[in-house]
Amino acid sequence: MKQIKVLVVDDSMLFRQIISVGLNRDPDITVVATAGDAFQARDMILRFQPDVMTLDVEMPRMNGIDFLRKLMPQYPIPTVMLSSLNASVFDAMEAGAVDFVNKPSDAVAEDLGTWISQELVPKVKVAATVDVGKPQKKTETKIVPSGKKYVGKVLAIGASTGGTEAIFNVVKNFNTDIPGTVIVQHMPPGFTKMYAERLDKQCRISAKEAENGDLVEPGKILLAPGDKHMRLTKTGGIYRVEVKPGQKVSGHCPSVDVLFDSVASAAAKDAVGVILTGMGSDGAKGLLAMRHAGAQTIGQDEKSCVVYGMPKVAFDIGAVIQQASLENIANKVYNVFNSMP
Repeated sequence: MKQIKVLVVDDSMLFRQIISVGLNRDPDITVVATAGDAFQARDMILRFQPDVMTLDVEMPRMNGIDFLRKLMPQYPIPTVMLSSLNASVFDAMEAGAVDFVNKPSDAVAEDLGTWISQELVPKVKVAATVDVGKPQKKTETKIVPSGKKYVGKVLAIGASTGGTEAIFNVVKNFNTDIPGTVIVQHMPPGFTKMYAERLDKQCRISAKEAENGDLVEPGKILLAPGDKHMRLTKTGGIYRVEVKPGQKVSGHCPSVDVLFDSVASAAAKDAVGVILTGMGSDGAKGLLAMRHAGAQTIGQDEKSCVVYGMPKVAFDIGAVIQQASLENIANKVYNVFNSMP
């Protein structure tokens, strides 16, 4: 395997050193340079041409988000953001970052080593596979309300790497008539609440981080918390979510498979499942269970994915009935619901 050349950008000399040492312990990664601010980083990119950059959000002279906005049009480079619990990280994702990790604040060296090996290294390796130079269409989908009442229907969405922008580009097109929507996006705890609040402000429909017992209602998104599984339940014709801690399933908590399996059981043919960009296979088996239960299923196509992992596995095992580009998924969802009895 070709070694992944990494540029580490952080205003803390100590943190640059810790990250560099930790990344260099992986045989597939070589840190070729470090930088203390955006201006040094620009010079290092031109000199060393790294495959991946790790970038701190908060830096002097120019923050990481502004740097990305200026850099990406000229020198597109796969970037993993390092961020404390701060909603501005989603601006970085919008600016072109591939993914982010929660930057530990009070951690001893041993904990930092574990954090690098378990959190940062996998995301650097995924980022190295992403073509950030390919153009992404961001067109507004025009959806004409059908006037149909989607009684007793549920929409379930799962995503991982690249999913924050993918989910937004789908749900921003939803009208308040959309059936109750449950979503799992792989994300650290704390960030899911901020992301739900961001969706709530930017979209026509309401959104919140799910709490145990929340009603699943039309025009409303429930996003699984970053450290709990979310399941759909149905009692007396009323849908609710069950939100509880648990062991990782398919490598994740929350898990898309857990959500989709519960939707297959609780909603069956009255559900639509959508699997979006992401690394790995979480959600594929659950989506297949939904299809076997009579649900309609949609997978994001390869061309529009940041990482064509989860949707590919789902497609390969027969879980996806139809594929669509990201810009067309909202319309596909409405078309499927409109065709239901």
